[in-house]
Amino acid sequence: MIEFTINNQPVTAKKGETILQAARKAGFYIPTMCYIEKTTPCASCRLCVVETDKTDGLILSCQTPPTQGLAVTIDSERLQTERTNIMRMYDVNHPLECGVCDKSGACDLQNKTLEFGVSTQHFSAKEQHRKIEHWGLINYDPSLCILCEKCVHVCNEIIGDDAIELQFGGYKSAVIPKNSETLDCTFCGECIAVCPVGALVSSKFQYSANAWELTQIPATCAHCSAGCSLTYEVRHTSNLLGAKQKIYRVTNNFEVATLCGAGRFGFDFDIQAAKEESVFEKAVSAFKNAKAIRFSSLITNEETLILQRLKEKLGVKLFNEEARAYQSFMDAYSSMSGKSAFSGTLDAVAQSDAIIVLGGRISTDNPAVRYAMTTAARHNGAKIIYMHPLEDVLLQNVVTQNVRYEAGSEEGVIAMLTQTLLEGCDVDNAIKAFLESLDEGYLCAESNVGNEEFAQILKSLRRAQRKTLIIGSDVLSHKRADNIARLCALIEMHTDFSLIVLPQTVNTVGVSLICDLDRDEESADVVGYNAQGDFVIGSMGECVLAMPSLNQQEGTFVSINYQLLSTNVAVAFEGYCLNDIASSLGVKALNTIDYTVQLPIQKGFKAIGFDALGNFYGGLGEDNRGYMLETMDVAVEGELEAIDDLPEFNGTVVYRCNPVNQFNAYTARTSQLEMDTSLRGSVQFATAARISDGDSVTIEGYAGARVFVLDETLKGTIALFPTYDIAFGGAHENYRFEKIKLKRMGS
Repeated sequence: MIEFTINNQPVTAKKGETILQAARKAGFYIPTMCYIEKTTPCASCRLCVVETDKTDGLILSCQTPPTQGLAVTIDSERLQTERTNIMRMYDVNHPLECGVCDKSGACDLQNKTLEFGVSTQHFSAKEQHRKIEHWGLINYDPSLCILCEKCVHVCNEIIGDDAIELQFGGYKSAVIPKNSETLDCTFCGECIAVCPVGALVSSKFQYSANAWELTQIPATCAHCSAGCSLTYEVRHTSNLLGAKQKIYRVTNNFEVATLCGAGRFGFDFDIQAAKEESVFEKAVSAFKNAKAIRFSSLITNEETLILQRLKEKLGVKLFNEEARAYQSFMDAYSSMSGKSAFSGTLDAVAQSDAIIVLGGRISTDNPAVRYAMTTAARHNGAKIIYMHPLEDVLLQNVVTQNVRYEAGSEEGVIAMLTQTLLEGCDVDNAIKAFLESLDEGYLCAESNVGNEEFAQILKSLRRAQRKTLIIGSDVLSHKRADNIARLCALIEMHTDFSLIVLPQTVNTVGVSLICDLDRDEESADVVGYNAQGDFVIGSMGECVLAMPSLNQQEGTFVSINYQLLSTNVAVAFEGYCLNDIASSLGVKALNTIDYTVQLPIQKGFKAIGFDALGNFYGGLGEDNRGYMLETMDVAVEGELEAIDDLPEFNGTVVYRCNPVNQFNAYTARTSQLEMDTSLRGSVQFATAARISDGDSVTIEGYAGARVFVLDETLKGTIALFPTYDIAFGGAHENYRFEKIKLKRMGS
């Protein structure tokens, strides 16, 4: 610890912290315009200047670490004059009464102008023509840009797109796309969030509402299992059909949290329904007479507990294949590790200096994990080993070693990885015998991963101290998932790796903890329940009763961090909900959130009511949302099984994987947003399947046609097949690589 003073008050700082960081922790205010906590200092605004007793000039507190005994002054007359002049320069091109800018009312420049009392424009400059850029979901007005570089830093250091840069040209300087004439990125919109002025704005939101007209509703993103914090900004609108609430945009606490494009732009999924007694009675009857309920993990913990209570009362089976697979994987893991949850978290990933990813396309399955990996690479110099049959172009900027194994060979690969990482560790005789019995020649030949790859992994890990093993969702649906789970537990137990396992859907973890799930089977008497607005009865797919979507509900989820997180109603729902149906069947509660306090304590939940849960991040980024589940002790009864024969995937193979812009794909062809459901493959795949770019194809076992798109970023003979438009999340029900029969329409 380093001891120094700020305005004659004693302050301590950790080694590596800056004066600004130490000041914020101690409660001192130093103004900034370009600083973001989660990136390296931009050092462009100079508002954070301070005086010290060891320097004659002013220094930047955002990038200067304190020294022992240093005396810092943060608010002298000299500093006030310096900062006021800086603000006068910023206001050269910004009118002091800005009523037409979308940032008005939430503008950092506006706030600082008032703070420093700049009431007139002291400087002037010849105005230049600056073309407003329209980059699909993002519009950029260079005449409003103050060149703070926050957008560039967050794009490069956190997101990993490296899509924009600052073009220096004196008064003509501007933010420009880095590698092309148009913006080529994943359209996460984080640059919009961090922009302190109205230079970067959402094209969907621009000119639609003022900041002060919107009500902020804290919630949790429903698009993946990371549990990202977001805020729905809503207001009442009126039309011929009456008044209703409408979501105008999604924002985030960008200082510490990050959103992907699905979370920021994919918010328009609410459902409108009226109460029809006859339809409701039909739905109640369907539940009462059903033998099973099939549901997805797009569901709150409270609804999940209702389904479990219905199972106990009515004797029905519960089908949710993704949650059942995760549940089975974690049971196998616990039987070896002796604990109910793994040790890894998203924060641990971001702080790692070595990361191994196995069995998942992280950039699309869990973008928040990608951002944590990018942070680790850019800030810690982390070595990142990505093990998967397909390379991922979105990770090429951070991955230091690609290990391409054959589809289906995960058990063999994780066994050899376990052998590599446990070499020299003190393990019992049974584990030692298992590792010595591995047929390395067979496993290497069938998986296409040789000893040289594992030697390179060891070399990358040599100096690492904070290591994380990330297991993706491919593994959860593998036929040998249980044995893979036990091997993962061994790595976590006997090495300094933390482990994190990634299901895809928002509340898979919560469902796996609350429900006694059954193996899915075909049956005519199955009620389908999907909390994204559909209520489906039986195999005919008849929609009987609309359900509220996840932006229309109060309730909780459990994230991959094993953190219980709350979400709130952004848009009102006038119809019936699952609690209404359950109450008619004898499982009664006044409100759905009455079940929050009843979540099973034996599975790590706490007896805390919904209204007592936190919604926001606290000061300096502390995550005060909800609570962390307790890790429970579990009996150690697991035994390793011999490695099974590795399967072969030959012929036409697809990988069920959703596109990164699944909810916000902007196409130049139509100049509008479209859902991307195309089948994407390489030249090799097209040749093997005898199809061409633009062909419409059908896939046996899947309804509807897909357009084939030739993707130059892909290699090999495996195509990407999106399934987010399939009921109950078809991507999660079986192993994600699949041999398929494909037919070109018209052939």
